[in-house]
Amino acid sequence: MSKICPLFSGSTGNSTYIAGSSGSLLVDAGASLRSIITALDAAGGNINDISAVIITHEHFDHIKGLKPLLNKTGACVVASEKTLEALSSADRLAAGTRAIPISSGCPLEISGIAVSRFATSHDCEGSSGYTFLMPDRTKISVCTDLGVVTEEVIDALNGSDAVLIESNHDTEMLKNGPYPPELKIRIMSKTGHISNSACAAELPRLLRSGTTRFILGHLSRNNNTPLLAFSCAEAAMIDAQAQNGKDYLLSVASPKSNGVTVI
Repeated sequence: MSKICPLFSGSTGNSTYIAGSSGSLLVDAGASLRSIITALDAAGGNINDISAVIITHEHFDHIKGLKPLLNKTGACVVASEKTLEALSSADRLAAGTRAIPISSGCPLEISGIAVSRFATSHDCEGSSGYTFLMPDRTKISVCTDLGVVTEEVIDALNGSDAVLIESNHDTEMLKNGPYPPELKIRIMSKTGHISNSACAAELPRLLRSGTTRFILGHLSRNNNTPLLAFSCAEAAMIDAQAQNGKDYLLSVASPKSNGVTVI
């Protein structure tokens, strides 16, 4: 049985637990080691069973606890070549860590899980999203920190059973909020983050491709609310004549582990 559980999701930290019958992985480690251990325990996992940490990019909210976690577990790190270079330069890898570069179109098998990378449009080189083909043939995707949904992203997500996808901000909240103009421009740019409406526009297409489990993630603490993100996504699905709880399941990942698990 396969599982995806967002342990942390948002501007303060990100980490997602992926588990199958033959092993388990983490996508990002953007919280303290103690917090990750606690959240993993609550999700039915164990830090000592993590065989690899898959890193999307080097921003602090995705790697905060990486080095202590590697020191404790001896897990390998998988990321794009550019991200691995950035992590090494910033001294974010533990001594002796096995760092494995992954390229788009070249899947790796880790603990019986086929891991595939796709490029994402974010403001750092080598930013990535990932798909996971589990031993039971379930396809799970993690796709956040998107400035824009590219054709590569669309192709990668097609056919997923479960998707964790960014729904970062409500555009009006962001425009009218306290952020300085340059930060607003960065967030709304093609290398920033996607809005609730941009995320919602993708969901009916994903549903048609076979996705029935949706987790909205990486919500802004200051420019969004879970209700706004959920309502926008559900409205798009209603327009597509799909019913939550019948045709699909929709949830919102909280900043800190809330037990949302999709199987």
